[in-house]
Amino acid sequence: MGVIAQILDMLFGSGAREMRQTLEVFRENAEGAAVRGNALRHAALDQFAAEFAHPRPSRFDRLMDALNRLPRPGLALGTLGLLIAAMVDPIWFAARMQGLTLVPEQLWWLLGVIVSFYFGARHQAKGQAFQREMGAVMMRLPVVLDHLDQIDQFAPEVAEKAEENPALTAWQTQASSPRNPATM
Repeated sequence: MGVIAQILDMLFGSGAREMRQTLEVFRENAEGAAVRGNALRHAALDQFAAEFAHPRPSRFDRLMDALNRLPRPGLALGTLGLLIAAMVDPIWFAARMQGLTLVPEQLWWLLGVIVSFYFGARHQAKGQAFQREMGAVMMRLPVVLDHLDQIDQFAPEVAEKAEENPALTAWQTQASSPRNPATM
C-alpha cells in the first residue's frame, strides 16, 4: 500500500509538478506551445502592420510634393509663352532661338536625360501609390460583395411590398391611362 500511495501521490499530489517538468523534457507542453505560437503570430502581424502602415507625410514631404508638381505646368505654360512671344515680337523670338542653336548637342542630351528621369521616377512613384490604394480597395471587396448579396436577398420582399402599395398602384394606373383634357 505504501508504494501505490507514493505513486498516486506523485501523479496527483505533491509530486505532480516534478512529474510534469520531467515529462516536458521529452514532450512539449501543448498548451504552452499554443500560447507561444499565438504570441509569435501576433508579433508577426504587428510587424507587418507596422511595415505596411501609411505614415502621415511630414511638412517637408508635403513641400517636396508641392515643388514636384511645378515642372510640368511650368513646361506647358513656358511653351505657350514661347508661342505667344513668337507672335507678339518675332524678331526678339528669332534672336533667342538663334542663341539656342549655340548650345552644344551633349547639353541637349543631358537635359533630355534629366527630364526623362524626373518624369519617369515621378510616374513610377505615383503608379506604385495608385497600386497600393487599389490593393486597399480590393481588401474591402469581399465585404461589398457580401452587402450586395444581402441586398439581392431583400429585393423580392421590397418588390412584393411595392405591389401592395395602393397609392403607387393608383398613380401607375393614372399615369398609364389617357389624359382627360377636362381634368387639366
